[in-house]
Amino acid sequence: MASLRRALISAHRALKSSNSISPTHTHLRPQYSTGGLVQRSYSTDNTSNLHIDLSNEESKRRLCNRLLYRSKQRGFLELDLVLGKWVEDHIHSMDENGIKALVDVLDVENPDLWKWLSGQEQPPEALITNPVFTAVRSKVTNNLDSFAAPETRTTPGNPWVRGWDDIKKYKGGPITGNQ
Repeated sequence: MASLRRALISAHRALKSSNSISPTHTHLRPQYSTGGLVQRSYSTDNTSNLHIDLSNEESKRRLCNRLLYRSKQRGFLELDLVLGKWVEDHIHSMDENGIKALVDVLDVENPDLWKWLSGQEQPPEALITNPVFTAVRSKVTNNLDSFAAPETRTTPGNPWVRGWDDIKKYKGGPITGNQ
């Protein structure tokens, strides 16, 4: 839904501008390739629809509040907690490049972002080089290593499954969750 909204906004802006539309220039973050299965790739261009104005304290405060809200109210509880806390701790010390990197991370769809942050899937190259993504990913990895028992974790690259204790209630069920 967010991708559709961004596509409509981008199309509206393109129609309003007097310049000709070039097929190589796009404001959309997710780009889909058609070749059997739909694969999602993310562009590395730093053209964002968000105007970054750090010239005075009021505009910086508004921008920080807007990005903090976007990071805490994603509708995906795990990301709300992890990403929201990280942004709350680091947003006020970021420069313009850091804020652009944060906007690129916030533009990623929730399921993909969570799988990439938690190590269930390998992220695309555009996100591996993003400093905000690598910092949040290292925080998630450190927390998982510190607080999650090894027997409740799956091997890297595999999706997570239920890990609640009610799985053990039937005969032949795993001793611990996520197996």
